[in-house]
Amino acid sequence: MEVIEGIDHYMEDGLVLTVGFFDGVHAGHRFLIKQVKEVADEEHLKSALFTFWPHPRIVLHERYKPRLLNSIEEKINLLKMEPIDYCIRTAFTMELANLQASDFMKMLRDKLNVKHLVIGYDHRFGRNREEGFDDYCKYGQQLGIKVTQADPYVENNYTISSSFIRQLIAVGEINMANHYLGYPYSISGTVVKGKQVGRTIGYPTANLKLTFVNKCLPKIGVYAVMAEVDNKRYKAMLYIGTRPTTPCSPEQPESSAIDSLSIEVYLFDFNNDLYDKEMTIYVVEHVRNQHKFESMEALKQQIDKDKKMVLNMLRCY
Repeated sequence: MEVIEGIDHYMEDGLVLTVGFFDGVHAGHRFLIKQVKEVADEEHLKSALFTFWPHPRIVLHERYKPRLLNSIEEKINLLKMEPIDYCIRTAFTMELANLQASDFMKMLRDKLNVKHLVIGYDHRFGRNREEGFDDYCKYGQQLGIKVTQADPYVENNYTISSSFIRQLIAVGEINMANHYLGYPYSISGTVVKGKQVGRTIGYPTANLKLTFVNKCLPKIGVYAVMAEVDNKRYKAMLYIGTRPTTPCSPEQPESSAIDSLSIEVYLFDFNNDLYDKEMTIYVVEHVRNQHKFESMEALKQQIDKDKKMVLNMLRCY
């Protein structure tokens, strides 16, 4: 797949194109891309998807902080693995947001030579998203663009979408989220110096500063993970929380701001320095929720139990 920056790339052969943000590049997206590819093959055209950055709601609502499944780099890397000819990427701006649906479709025709537009089953575009599929079909007839609506991807009576997967991650349903993503959910960051409490109880942790600050994080608690650093992977435990047991950090409710959360990773069979290194965490399974313990010794005993559970969960890795 070729990544194209901007929309001034007229394709002489014509395109079958779909439009979306594609957060997560999950099973639902792959099902949509498959339908686009099939139509393109049938009509002897090139296949393409049109996506943008940043998230539209950031542009439309300045104070909105979305929690997303992917950074732009992660998203593009995932899209590159899909069987489609082009990924056309552009900036989402107020100018783009203010286009009426008919003007947006005209732009796709005039700038990219779109011949066939495949609409995601629940996707809307145009100013205020105020028009729908019937309107797109009407504009398509006027512009000479064929318009069809893709089928949704449904599994186990769930219609798979980015928001559905975000909800799964937010409540700690990692196994299900990974299944519908088609890959282990990851969190990346730089190892920074923390409060160094873990080393006092035999569990020195790497404190992670997120690379992508708008990353959707699992609910606070303990997780079985694989940690990748210097191109090597290690079995590990991840803790996301508020340090309710340590004296310097009073207990906070689960609704506390994500920015205040601690992200700590304990790597098994690893004794080297990690400061300032880049690390990617692949989240495998939820172990337990956050608890407040009466003492550091009680916390250590629980972490000993957590370690056994995590090693069992990661036995196939």
